[in-house]
Amino acid sequence: MEKNANVKKVISIEGLAAIVIIGIFFSYLCGVMGLVNMFNTLISTAHDLLINTVFFIMGITVLAGAFGSVLSEFGIISILNRILSFLMKPLYKMPGAAVLGVVTTYLSDNPAIITLANDKGFKRYFKKYQLPALTNVGTAFGMGLVVTSFMIAQQSPIGESFIGPALIGNIGAIIGSIVSVRIMLYFTKKEYGVEEMAVESNGSSLNLLKYREVREGNLGSRLLESLLEGGKSGVDLGLSIIPGVLIICTFVMMLTNGPSASGVYTGSAYEGVGLFTYLADKLNFILDPLFGFSSNEAIAVPITSLGSVGAAIGMVPKMLKEGLIGGNEIAIFTAMGMCWSGYLSTHVAMMDSLKCRKLTGKAIISHTFGGLIAGIMAHWIYVIWTSVS
Repeated sequence: MEKNANVKKVISIEGLAAIVIIGIFFSYLCGVMGLVNMFNTLISTAHDLLINTVFFIMGITVLAGAFGSVLSEFGIISILNRILSFLMKPLYKMPGAAVLGVVTTYLSDNPAIITLANDKGFKRYFKKYQLPALTNVGTAFGMGLVVTSFMIAQQSPIGESFIGPALIGNIGAIIGSIVSVRIMLYFTKKEYGVEEMAVESNGSSLNLLKYREVREGNLGSRLLESLLEGGKSGVDLGLSIIPGVLIICTFVMMLTNGPSASGVYTGSAYEGVGLFTYLADKLNFILDPLFGFSSNEAIAVPITSLGSVGAAIGMVPKMLKEGLIGGNEIAIFTAMGMCWSGYLSTHVAMMDSLKCRKLTGKAIISHTFGGLIAGIMAHWIYVIWTSVS
């Protein structure tokens, strides 16, 4: 056996503990819903999410991927980079090159920034203590275009437009990202100091701030190829969120919702035991001044976005249809969904890719506060916006 092999004994306390926890969890669900109803609800909810939510999200990711690819191919992202670079140092205490990470992850997903961070031409603009904070920068804007587009596309039962709330959510996410990055830099300064550069500047890599790579061919072929490749990346992203939506969202919905409208369990989709709603009732004295949710069921969306923002936004259409949420919640969901964007499931791998594994806990703590601030700020900006409009 290799010295550093990641192995455990075949039978250990971990396995026994897992059996106990899983047994308690499913015994609780069965005890409330009944065994047959629990399994029927489990399967029916996952199936409905796949048909009515995942494919809708995939349609958006395909269009967003194609749009983002065209922006990149024809230099529009480069123009945005030049315009926005001057904001990075005063707001984030990061080099202007970091705005490339913001734009890239906004158009795709969190790990996209790792590709940039491993390029010497990009990395050489950073000091060593700034490099780990790229995880927080990228995560705060991951799937931003998809989340924003999804929220804007939602149908309100009362005809409310969600363009304003979604844009307010983006502002909240920006504020949350600043908080997250600043806290992370506080930790990394202690670890690395402030003088050492991330890489020596004598490499021969392409200067990403002055030059960009383009596809071969004429204008028409480049446009067509960028559209198709971007759309394909959208398909890949849409497929990648299926496990998160079906697994995480199904269990969160079952822990959030109650029985059917008649008050009994029928095994239909989206029934549940109402545990999260019960806990939210007990914490309402804290949640109401911070977020102002119209219903306690709304807390399920931010909780789900900790693990998967794709799963989190999958809950929104049903909540809107039932009148549980409105513009305020859309603003908060956009802010927290973007800022957190499943960071508990990506931070470890991202920090490992940056060879900063020992700082993973610090990155998670920083981003937890960043996401909370994003949601709080989105709520109060929405309150101010509605009061003056």
